[in-house]
Amino acid sequence: MNELLDMLGSKYPIIQGPIGALNSAKQVAAVAEAGGFGMLALGFVGNVDEVKRMVDEVKELTSKPFGANIMLLNPLCPEIVKVLADYGIKTIATSTGSPKKIYPLMHDLGMKGMHSVLSLHHAVRAVESGADALVVSGSEAGGLRSTGIELSTMVLVPLVVENVDVPVVAAGGIADSRGYRAALALGAQGVEIGTRFIASEESPAPREWKEMIVKAGDGSTTLISLGNMMMRVIMHPTFDASKNYNLLEAMEGWTAPNFDLFPPGGGQVSALIKEIKPVKEIIEEMVS
Repeated sequence: MNELLDMLGSKYPIIQGPIGALNSAKQVAAVAEAGGFGMLALGFVGNVDEVKRMVDEVKELTSKPFGANIMLLNPLCPEIVKVLADYGIKTIATSTGSPKKIYPLMHDLGMKGMHSVLSLHHAVRAVESGADALVVSGSEAGGLRSTGIELSTMVLVPLVVENVDVPVVAAGGIADSRGYRAALALGAQGVEIGTRFIASEESPAPREWKEMIVKAGDGSTTLISLGNMMMRVIMHPTFDASKNYNLLEAMEGWTAPNFDLFPPGGGQVSALIKEIKPVKEIIEEMVS
């Protein structure tokens, strides 16, 4: 576990899963103050001034280490990375694109990165392209998914661990101490938590979204098609499985909230979440 913790600088190897529509300095700082690694979601940010504003807001609330996620398809990535380096952020997460071009710049700036992958093939390719660690996301996870056949966390994490020589972070199906311990037993050095942190008191998600997670059963999530990718969402009373949802409308749908416009995201682990809690309590239970 030491190698990942050395990268993060946090007390615990518990990473906040970044969600673009839910950026909150309060939540990022709460995760950091509780010993985890808070993360800003900068995937859809369109100017560096917005990056500076968000980083400044977090730094006003905590002196603990935190990071950010960038989507590699965003043409602003090099400029965002430089701004983060100027602020002293040492570790960031990358996703949705090839890490080949950005990681040399990150390393030149003294930074390290964790690249998100959904398969063994992409895990190996990411390490070959310079990734310092991997976030390995099983099929039960919320968020964006591929259109191909995917493996569950229980299978994918040890498979990747066996085939790469960098720290692995497990994501998908983890919400409490049982999932945390299981991830470490599979060979992961840490975990990334998304859905459980949405249903936290500090989360900026609308109350209706949090309550849908808490009330979810074992068949309450499904995958919707977004063209060349999928997303796992929570089915609500007026959910329309035949509708063609547009990812560009997710921000409006999630914050309004207008879940007929775009349904709320959530992993299968929603079925295990029964209460909205402070981030500190979530993390303390996880490492207990």
